[in-house]
Amino acid sequence: MTTNHHTTTPPPAAERVAVVTGGSRGIGRAVSLKLAQDGLAVVVNYARDAAAADETVTAITAAGGRAVSVRADVADEHAVAALFDRAEQEFGGVDVVVNCAGRLALSTVADLDLAVLDSVHRTNIRGTFVVAQQAARRLRAGGSFVGFSTSVVGTRFPAYGAYASSKAAVESLTLILARELRGRDITVNTVAPGPTATDLFIEGKTPEQIDQLAKTPPLERLGTPEDIAQVVAFLTSGAGHWVNGQVLRANGGMV
Repeated sequence: MTTNHHTTTPPPAAERVAVVTGGSRGIGRAVSLKLAQDGLAVVVNYARDAAAADETVTAITAAGGRAVSVRADVADEHAVAALFDRAEQEFGGVDVVVNCAGRLALSTVADLDLAVLDSVHRTNIRGTFVVAQQAARRLRAGGSFVGFSTSVVGTRFPAYGAYASSKAAVESLTLILARELRGRDITVNTVAPGPTATDLFIEGKTPEQIDQLAKTPPLERLGTPEDIAQVVAFLTSGAGHWVNGQVLRANGGMV
């Protein structure tokens, strides 16, 4: 039996550091709060809403956790490099990166404004790639990267063409990056939520549409941001470290 000399002992939980993009609201906020509750220091990234990011940080610090908020557009490689610099300056390194930042636009293929397509793909594809690139360069041994997809890649609902195609790109990157990080004791996984009760999901839908989607999974309810945060917490913990290169559909039993 050979021993692996590439690994070094990961830092204890109290010294672990997470960068959560899109961490000010919705699933990103729930992930930030959960990781902080588990003892990680959290860098809460946001794009525009400084007040929401500050609320997330206040909630973490009020409970005795450690957190700072940092503004950065995930598709801007210089801003994202500065985000990681700040994490290292503030807390000493980076062990967990969760890319929750995303953009949704609904339209048929025939009617989609291509400027909207570009903006969705800029955040969802380029943004994921930019954040993953920094994660690949900076994560410490024992670390984890978690990307975000959507269960619509499986369900293929009409009007989700731009969004689902951008998230399919995230899924295809997952195992490739995991393999590229061979020997560094770093996992790479993607979580693909189903319908989840966030502002992003509820916006633009009628109560009837929301009710219909809630009844689709066999568990007959919408997911909550906390449901998804629990999955992320598992994948980025020691308990989930044997899961690598996977796309996990956290959706209550949809396709």
